[in-house]
Amino acid sequence: MTETLFQDRFRAVCEEHDRLLVRKNTSLLPGNGIYERYEYPVLTRLHTPVEWRYDLSPERNPYFMERFGINGTFNAGAIRHDGKYLLVVRVEGNDRKSFFAVAESSSGVDRFRFRDYPVRMPETEEPDTNVYDMRLTAHEDGWIYGIFCTERKDLSAPRDLSAAVAAAGIARTRDFETWERLPDLKCSGQQRNVVLHPEFVEGKYALYTRPQDGFIDAGSGGGIGWALVDDMTRAEVRDERIINMRRYHTIKECKNGEGPHPIKTPRGWLHMAHGVRMCAAGLRYVLYLYVTALDDPSRVVAEPAGHFMAPVGGERTGDVPNVLFCNGWIADPDGTVYIYYASCDTRLHVAVSSVDRLLDYCFNTAPDGYRSAASVGVLCDLIDRNKPFIR
Repeated sequence: MTETLFQDRFRAVCEEHDRLLVRKNTSLLPGNGIYERYEYPVLTRLHTPVEWRYDLSPERNPYFMERFGINGTFNAGAIRHDGKYLLVVRVEGNDRKSFFAVAESSSGVDRFRFRDYPVRMPETEEPDTNVYDMRLTAHEDGWIYGIFCTERKDLSAPRDLSAAVAAAGIARTRDFETWERLPDLKCSGQQRNVVLHPEFVEGKYALYTRPQDGFIDAGSGGGIGWALVDDMTRAEVRDERIINMRRYHTIKECKNGEGPHPIKTPRGWLHMAHGVRMCAAGLRYVLYLYVTALDDPSRVVAEPAGHFMAPVGGERTGDVPNVLFCNGWIADPDGTVYIYYASCDTRLHVAVSSVDRLLDYCFNTAPDGYRSAASVGVLCDLIDRNKPFIR
């Protein structure tokens, strides 16, 4: 009886997995003209290999139960590597521990497959309790860097079992098989969102940071920071300044942070970031764009008002509702941009745009006027300009 149960469940699980791996994804039209979402998530917990979740031995697992539960696949770093679209995915187990795993696709929008094993990330002398949200940067020094959040217990509050300390872990690789772990970034306060700029600036490595007083609250942290460091093998922030500030009654009044590293374009460095505000449903995470100058990546030259992307439909539900997060995008040589965004700390999606469209959006969408009257003025101007075209 148990042998038949094992075989039936084994067959059903494998068939479902195979269907997911070969399923074609289609763009959702007409969209908003800025980007196109796609019908299906590119990665879910059910995309992880069957042998990760089940013991395939009938003797050891007669009921074909999950032995290693996977809770979610989200918040992936992204890069083109060896002709494929490669994601370093945050995989979270049912035990709440996150780890990294590499998934690859030839199309960029579907048929992602995980490599056989997750990333065996080396630890420092102070072991990580949890690691997640890696940003990938192919730097001009020849290395591919992964900067991620490393979380450890806050030993200054031993009785508070939710008290944690966040730091920026740093690793580098050339092949995504072997990783060299470097010392964590040294800085004052805590850091959960640190991104490496892909080029040297003034002969130094440039970092986008997000200083914060606590693990959750930004506190006195003013927004997205900018810092130059001499050496990534002993990275230390000695001087940091805010280049993209939090503002009252905006999408980023609670906190904001850099997403993936910016894309170099003829009109400036194109940035993706997330903004967080408090609402009746809790913290709401959305995505926004801004542009900095080519000759000074710390100087903002364009920033449209409001969010670029917010959760819609089924994207609103999951482990952490009302959240979109992006720490990975890929710009192809032809200008196509693949945006890998996660919803609700549960699953990973893709949206597709182009460098030209994103720059048009950034430079031709009005900035925030910070008052209702200013927003109405922008809208009325648009209506007036459109009157000759109204049928």
